[in-house]
Amino acid sequence: MSTINQRLHVAVGVIRDGDGRILITQRAKHAHQGGLWEFPGGKLEDGEPVQQALARELAEEVGIQVQSAAPLIKINYDYGDRHVLLDVWNVTVFVGQARGCEGQAMRWIDAEQLQEFSFPAANLPIIAAAQLPCYYAILEGRSATEALDNCKRILANDIKLLQFRAKSLPIADLQTVFEQVSQLCRQQQVSLLVNADLPIDTTNTPGLHLSSHALLACHERPNGYRWVAASCHNLDELRRAETLGLDFAVLAPIQATASHPDTPPLGWQALAELLEHINLPVFALGGLGRHDLDRALAAGAQGVAGISAFLTAD
Repeated sequence: MSTINQRLHVAVGVIRDGDGRILITQRAKHAHQGGLWEFPGGKLEDGEPVQQALARELAEEVGIQVQSAAPLIKINYDYGDRHVLLDVWNVTVFVGQARGCEGQAMRWIDAEQLQEFSFPAANLPIIAAAQLPCYYAILEGRSATEALDNCKRILANDIKLLQFRAKSLPIADLQTVFEQVSQLCRQQQVSLLVNADLPIDTTNTPGLHLSSHALLACHERPNGYRWVAASCHNLDELRRAETLGLDFAVLAPIQATASHPDTPPLGWQALAELLEHINLPVFALGGLGRHDLDRALAAGAQGVAGISAFLTAD
């Protein structure tokens, strides 16, 4: 049986051009998982730093020189015949014209097209991570006016992923405010998730966000949603989200918060350690702002989530 010590460490690049399209390449027919599409990269040499391996492999495979890259996600996967650690990086600045240096087929595609191609099973969480932004805003409001004003302020800051939580709203206003928020999100091409605890009609809603309580009560992934996410506070909840096949999770609290002063914060080290055990994009939440993004990425998170963090310009 494979062990963690026998795993193959691979540096992988999600390469984006100036239009935001992503480069994918096709594995040779004779290779492991041959004929499937993948994000380019290759295995580390003994003692080689990940970023050095990433730059070397992308130069050899697709002929580009990496200028800027940031961590995206790490995937541990056991195929049975081999165990791989995919160390995935976002590559947004590079020099050179991408080409199939090894004769492999390649394509530049929009992130939304990734589901149209057949990838190895280990790549599925990478696809979700590649399609998600690095910020996840949570919408609250004590009145209809405040909630709509907060929504407009959030969207004005170019946020593209939003959870309608609004648990402080009067129940009588929930459905109407939700429909208005939905319209604003459609107009600005924002992915909207509704909190599953809210007593509103979510028909035709693109996304659903499960509270930790709803997550534990779930036995299968809810049907009919483009995005399904969950709030988590520990490894068991993260693993449940992964087992159910959810698209991403939020882990909290990373730092102390005024709203939950009696809840001990996890801290950055615990965040990094927890994320080593799951294959799922995870946003860090709790006492964080946009200025914490680099630290969250370095810990292995997808990015930062927050309620008040996105109400004002950075």
